[in-house]
Amino acid sequence: MPSSLPAPSPTTPPVLLSCDLSTPSQPLRHPWRHCVGSCHAPLALRADWQQQLTRAHRELGFRHVRFHGLLSDDMGTLVNQDNQFLFSFFNIDRAFDFLLSIGMKPVVELSFMPATLSSDGNSVFHYRANVTPPKRMEDWQLLMTTLVGHWVERYGIDEVAQWPLEVWNEPNLVAFWTGGQAKYFELFKATWQAVKAISPRLQVGGPATAANAWLDEFNAFCAANACLPDFISTHYYPTDAFGSVDTDTVSQLADAPMSVMRDRARDARASAGARPLYYTEWNITSNPRDPMHDGPFCAALATHFILSVDDLVDAWSWWVFTDIFEENYFPSIPYHGGFGLMNLYGVPKPVYRGFQMIDQLGTRRWVVPESHPTVRLHVGAPDDDGATTVLLLNVAMPRHPIATEVVTVQLQGVKGRRPRAALLSRIDDTHANPQAEWLRLGSPEYPHPHQVDALENASTVTPERIEVASTEAGASFTLPLPANAMALVRIEWEAA
Repeated sequence: MPSSLPAPSPTTPPVLLSCDLSTPSQPLRHPWRHCVGSCHAPLALRADWQQQLTRAHRELGFRHVRFHGLLSDDMGTLVNQDNQFLFSFFNIDRAFDFLLSIGMKPVVELSFMPATLSSDGNSVFHYRANVTPPKRMEDWQLLMTTLVGHWVERYGIDEVAQWPLEVWNEPNLVAFWTGGQAKYFELFKATWQAVKAISPRLQVGGPATAANAWLDEFNAFCAANACLPDFISTHYYPTDAFGSVDTDTVSQLADAPMSVMRDRARDARASAGARPLYYTEWNITSNPRDPMHDGPFCAALATHFILSVDDLVDAWSWWVFTDIFEENYFPSIPYHGGFGLMNLYGVPKPVYRGFQMIDQLGTRRWVVPESHPTVRLHVGAPDDDGATTVLLLNVAMPRHPIATEVVTVQLQGVKGRRPRAALLSRIDDTHANPQAEWLRLGSPEYPHPHQVDALENASTVTPERIEVASTEAGASFTLPLPANAMALVRIEWEAA
């Protein structure tokens, strides 16, 4: 039976969108699968963290994971005992062994400063990550030589050469680096020299800055000092243009244009040139407790941003895959506005399901010009041409006009084929929205296992049959699309 769709308002003007499948398609590269973020390294030793990452890797195809604090004291990496350095890589090995066991690899963020090397006591986050330059750069180089040499000995050069080694995290922000630009450039050069002395095959990059900062200056320094990076990395959140996070991220996001992420990625691509460009952090806002992260709006907006940069970046790493996250404190409320694709219990949020919908577009797409203020159409296909996937978004920045729209999609250029069957999947306030179920359950702070099961069920995308008409030009269908929602229609073809 066809899907029972909500009746559109008779006053709603229809939105007509069309795509000609006989025109050339473009590659769809899915750089979002290259990497996903996590909080800090000790969490990689937790069983629930490992279970959730295993699921995210299996269902979303993430290939790398990146986290802070690999070198911090809570990992035991380097301490001073009886005026001698004592290296201990056991915890790092356990984390990396696990990643390799599930088919993933690290993007290695070389941070933060072991206390025994630090020049001061400045720290960030509740786990007191030291953010100061080393007292002696020679000691930092010794750590790099010993640690990276250990990885090569343990895992082999062929494996470690596949790990991007990213020097530090957001050194342009004093909260994360007290040494300023000159000291960071010195740290990068020292790291590059130590790592490349082990093997020139190893990948070293940066500057890992917030908000696209320092890219041109970094390139100039590296060119002048014979330490050219193997990749360029930076971060961007659509709220970055408005300074530090405050309580009014809704206003910040409302002021950002829908093109903000593509605009900044285009700038960074110009700086990176032919080198890989890795965005090793992004999200729809930079506020770690933002209610917008938990609902369907996040799925629709994140999907728009992902598809807008597909041709520009080589990694587009969502910050983070799970709400098991403790930069400020460890939360207990299942829906508290955390950055994660999954909540504390591993229940997928709508944005997780949105990533799955993007995956279903396949490896090719047809670019459909935008012709409506809020509705956008993306059309893709798997390699065998046996099906076409149509992804619809109805999304606008907060406080901008948006309403349910009745959308008619026309697919042309399908000569010799007709629709055999079609399935509709939806993410909106009443579909794949476990937060709504949590509210219905009374917002339990510590849900019982059967309640977690109910949230998992509510998170599921359940495809429904939908009628697709065969027309003289091709095929068409009509559906209502709620505000800040997304829908995917998979059409299977047969010979006409």
